[in-house]
Amino acid sequence: QVQLVESGGGLVQAGGSLRLSCAASGRIFSINAMGWYRQAPGKQRELVASITSRGSTNYVDSVKGRFTISRDNAKNTVYLQMNSLKPEDTSVYYCNIGAIQSMGAMPRDYWGRGTQVTVSS
Repeated sequence: QVQLVESGGGLVQAGGSLRLSCAASGRIFSINAMGWYRQAPGKQRELVASITSRGSTNYVDSVKGRFTISRDNAKNTVYLQMNSLKPEDTSVYYCNIGAIQSMGAMPRDYWGRGTQVTVSS
């Protein structure tokens, strides 16, 4: 199996910064895309940022210029640097990866349990 452990959430004032980390462990042959989603109460989960195995990135418009996604392939870890945080960024943030467990196997989606980010005004 594959486990994802997220860290770095918390409470911060508007304008502040946080850095989320998500480390994958277990039976992993390779990882394709890695990403961060968020879900606020009463809202649908949305993709915040993603990064391919080659380092190409994609962001939702509301975080462009403020958030940066990166990955360390040697550590099977993905990061989300969040700057200039706004109250509307308050959500539970979930890590997601597409992992292949053995050569020739199909990639599967794995999710972390989520980490709370709260931005006060």
